[in-house]
Amino acid sequence: MSSNLLFRSMAVVALLITGAVAAPHARAFDFQGDKALVAVTADGQRLSIGSVSFQPEGASTGGKVRFKTTLNTEKFTDYFLSMREFKCLPAAKEVTCHVPYPYDQPATVTPANLAWLEHSLLFLTKSPAEFGAKLWNGVYFQFSDRGNALVGSPMAVDLNEISAPPDELTVPPYGADRRHEIPAGARWITELRIE
Repeated sequence: MSSNLLFRSMAVVALLITGAVAAPHARAFDFQGDKALVAVTADGQRLSIGSVSFQPEGASTGGKVRFKTTLNTEKFTDYFLSMREFKCLPAAKEVTCHVPYPYDQPATVTPANLAWLEHSLLFLTKSPAEFGAKLWNGVYFQFSDRGNALVGSPMAVDLNEISAPPDELTVPPYGADRRHEIPAGARWITELRIE
């Protein structure tokens, strides 16, 4: 084996070992206190649209954290769609409207399960020219922990599925089998961030 190849092999092994040692020290999102809710748009804007408050419930609850979402209604425009008022973010490409989850839910998360938070931040989209709410055009932001922020990527859902209460109110209705990928750049809001 040439010395150059041996040197490269040793460098790769050193990087792998260093990465393996550094991984346990990766910073996780801090699930306590007030955090900003930011919508990142396709044209590069960062819109502060609200906040999320986190309050840990204690070790005896299995690490559950209570949360409360609050929209900054001054950033939204009221739209009357399909006989209902929605808080919407209008843009030239599309209008994005918040759809409050309509049923009681525990409003808790764990670092490994953010489903109820995701269900609290449901949206629908429509073109500016369309009238009425297009509930089949729902957007579910699937969050992942990026250390300093929870970052939500848009997934397609049919909000008609929650027009009647689910059979089991304690189970979030939009499981992985009810969500579908959206092509990159297809939505005006490309991600939601909690930071």
